Order: sequence, then structure tokens, then C-alpha cells
Amino acid sequence: MDIRTLRYFVEVVRQQSFTRAAEKLFVTQPTISKMLKNLEDELNCTLLIRDGPQTTAHRYRARRF
Repeated sequence: MDIRTLRYFVEVVRQQSFTRAAEKLFVTQPTISKMLKNLEDELNCTLLIRDGPQTTAHRYRARRF
């Protein structure tokens, strides 16, 4: 894990979109996806719920239920 990966994660949560986060960070969407998948694998947990065009941080989704 490195600071860049954490910045990507924070921006995805802020934007609620991999594509918009990638645009803000001047990287491609597949780069964001790969980095966050690797982070989830490293931590052995689901950080984001990927549900179509919107992406929700796991803890925010849990609050709704």
C-alpha cells in the first residue's frame, strides 16, 4: 500500500465514480480499478460496492441498511 493508492481511494469515494476520479487524478479508469482491487486484496476486505454507474464506500452503504 502506498499514498498514491490511498489518494485514489479517497477520490473515488468523493466522486462516487471511478471514471470521474480518474479524470480528476489525470489517470485512466482501468488504472484506478486495478489499484483499488489490489488494495482490497491486500487488506482482504471489500472497500467499495461496485453497483453500476455509482460506486459506494462500503461503510456508507452499511449505514443505509
